Amino acid sequence: LGVRTQPEEAESAYRAGHELGNKGFNWLVGGIFGDEVSDMLSGYRVMSRRFVKSFPAASREFEIETELTVHVMSLRVPQTEVAVGFKDRPDGSESKLRTYHDGFRILNLVLQLVRHERPLFFYGIIGSVLVLVGVILGIPLVVEFAQTGLVPRFPTAILTVAFGVMGALAWAVGLVLDGVLKARRETSRLLYLQYSAPSGARSRAL
Repeated sequence: LGVRTQPEEAESAYRAGHELGNKGFNWLVGGIFGDEVSDMLSGYRVMSRRFVKSFPAASREFEIETELTVHVMSLRVPQTEVAVGFKDRPDGSESKLRTYHDGFRILNLVLQLVRHERPLFFYGIIGSVLVLVGVILGIPLVVEFAQTGLVPRFPTAILTVAFGVMGALAWAVGLVLDGVLKARRETSRLLYLQYSAPSGARSRAL
């Protein structure tokens, strides 16, 4: 992975907003998927044959770098970061990056990847929020029942139980999908290890 480093004489090569957004995505993806990355939106990449064979490439445009980064983390593929130069664009050329439009698309992809690659984390948060809402709604009912022995607000009681059940179901879905994910990752890892570079390519690399 080529980590873009802006030289002092090219202050306009990396706009402040883009740099801040990139750092934010680096922090978000690294924190969720448990592996640090310095420049996840970099297009400077050298990939092995086996990695290319293992990558489904479902995304398009500026989302592809995010999918590549998460694929590396999920598959536990060795990755090395190398600093690369980053200069101003030639006169007359413009960046195809649309800051807010592409930023929201990347964020949406990250959320989708979290749902697919970290289902227990994703559905666990949803389940915890639902249970918490149910508890907040239910505490006054429990207090009132302890004082009077009555439950006058049946709609609230039903809603409390519904939130608790939905929270439990969300956790159950997360646990099931987490088991499926582990099996899928084992299969992907075995398929990845089946591919190897041709002997000539290995010789040239050495």
